[in-house]
Amino acid sequence: MKIAFFTGPHCCLCDDADALLRQSSVYEQLQITKHNIRDNTEHYHLYAVRIPVLKREDNGAELGWPFTLDELELFLK
Repeated sequence: MKIAFFTGPHCCLCDDADALLRQSSVYEQLQITKHNIRDNTEHYHLYAVRIPVLKREDNGAELGWPFTLDELELFLK
């Protein structure tokens, strides 16, 4: 599954989300592309106050911080 991971520079919450993502039971099956919102005006306007955000490429569903491992697992099913 392809996941877009919207992050920002020096974002400790993004680091926390990344650590949780690595704990996922399906982590090895994921294709994760990180996007620094500062590199894209559209991403910045969409996600500036919401990062970190995970977005599934297959259905467009988004999961924004804060989330638990259980919520993450459900999102990735």
